[in-house]
Amino acid sequence: QLQLVESGGGLVQPGGSLRLSCAASGSTLDNFAIGWFRQGEGVSCVTTSHTSKSADSVLGRFTISRDNAKNTVYLQMNSLKPEDTGVYYCAAKRELDYCYLSRSEYHFWGQGTQVTISS
Repeated sequence: QLQLVESGGGLVQPGGSLRLSCAASGSTLDNFAIGWFRQGEGVSCVTTSHTSKSADSVLGRFTISRDNAKNTVYLQMNSLKPEDTGVYYCAAKRELDYCYLSRSEYHFWGQGTQVTISS
């Protein structure tokens, strides 16, 4: 059974950066699309072929990437804004070459990590 654990959240000032990690165990991520969600909203997702898409609100600021050797997916968040505050979850769906920004598509979820942007 695939298990996901997020880390890297915290409190940063507006304009700062954070890198979230989503580490998998119980299975390799090679055949899974991975998405990052801020509570109910899709933020970014990455396919098994490393293509990605992101919500308009984070385009140019957030970058999703995956390292299959480490069985980990990352979300690099730059130029953070107060409205980026929330609990960030990663999720996985067994799917090749496509990913979704809709939470209903995903079957495996982590427990979330809190991100707070405040001065």
